[in-house]
Amino acid sequence: MTGDKTYDRTDDTIRSKAAASASSSECANEPRAQKGEPSKEPLLFLYANLSAARRRVCYGLLVLLGFSLGCSEFVVIGIEPELAEAFDCSLARVGDLISWFALSYAIATPLLAIFTSQFRRSSLLAVYLFVFVVGNLVSMVAESFELLLASRVLMGAVAGPLLAVGTTYVPDLLGPKHSSMGISVVYAAFSIALVLATSAGRFIAEYLTWHIAMEGAFAFALITAILLRFIMPKSAHGSDGVASPANQLRLLKEPAVIFGVLIFLFGIGAVYTFYGYVAPYLETTLGLSAAQSGGVLLVFGCICFVSDILSGVIDLRFGMKALPPIFVALAAALFGLWLAGANAALAIAATFVIALLMYSFSIPCITMFMDVARRKHPGALILAASVEPTSFNIGISFGTAAGGLVVTNLGLQAVGLVGGIFALLACACSVAAIVSWRKIRAERALAR
Repeated sequence: MTGDKTYDRTDDTIRSKAAASASSSECANEPRAQKGEPSKEPLLFLYANLSAARRRVCYGLLVLLGFSLGCSEFVVIGIEPELAEAFDCSLARVGDLISWFALSYAIATPLLAIFTSQFRRSSLLAVYLFVFVVGNLVSMVAESFELLLASRVLMGAVAGPLLAVGTTYVPDLLGPKHSSMGISVVYAAFSIALVLATSAGRFIAEYLTWHIAMEGAFAFALITAILLRFIMPKSAHGSDGVASPANQLRLLKEPAVIFGVLIFLFGIGAVYTFYGYVAPYLETTLGLSAAQSGGVLLVFGCICFVSDILSGVIDLRFGMKALPPIFVALAAALFGLWLAGANAALAIAATFVIALLMYSFSIPCITMFMDVARRKHPGALILAASVEPTSFNIGISFGTAAGGLVVTNLGLQAVGLVGGIFALLACACSVAAIVSWRKIRAERALAR
């Protein structure tokens, strides 16, 4: 493409300037410019020389990538009963398709972020997209549960790096001032996929065949890969320089990052203890039909979309300090789900509150991870970008595994009780993360 070589040569210089300027604008709760002060928004960012239309198209493709990743990850949730019947296994075993995807995602994402940081970002994007499409293809044609599980592990291994690399393009396309909301929209696309992949999957499995749901996920993956490969501009690596693996790993030793990971372990784990088994819960415990269940999942996903956008707003206005009350409210909703029993109206109301809170804490945590990296480990920015999706999927894996144990030993009704306990643990971790992050910011302020 015309001009790509220019971007390659100037990538590091431009990115360093943009990242340095962005560090203050992206930090939640940092002092903001007073009225009348000159704007600190950098005039130069990596793809500033691209036309506005080209930047919008490229950003739109990143949103489509978030959608495709969500379709591939969540498609099995809406068709769990049919998969259990087709492969002659238990619901808990089908839950492994979610937990093993998430576990593979969580393990591979930081490792690939560390050991591939010396490669061109566009090259990494192309390789990850190819593997992702192959994984979807194998998943679509799998004739045994073991092959289906293997394909899910393969997809999980590249889904996290894909999202991490993709989000590093957002400030380069939109500028640092708009990066928080830009990233939140990418994650909102992920939530839209949750709507369609679960609710549409439920309808498709009931009235057609569950294979069509898998074919749809493959189609979106293929279309997304082709468009990204040929339209996204080529550039060098996406960090402010390349640090050694050992230096990058020091980021993961920061208390704020450790507690941030635990926030997702228990916060997302709380949700997925319930949501990993939401289809059988709605139909078995509440007695809904497949069509009614699909309708509830559709509304659930729409609210999740709002939750993603809300996360960006929360980050801009309140930052991390909003997280403790969010987790108290999440715990109350999950305990309410447990207390509602077979009362469908109360249980569905609690379910929708859970949806509203589900992603609301993601963007503040991303801001914290990136800020810690910029202040103390500037060579580990791609690793920092991978911490949130990695942690999120650790939470999914933990939650679905815990939910499987609860379903097997205590029954579907108890998932709300266990999830509520996890939400309270997430609340405690959020307080610890806030304290640790404030300490880092205070130390760096004194160092100036």
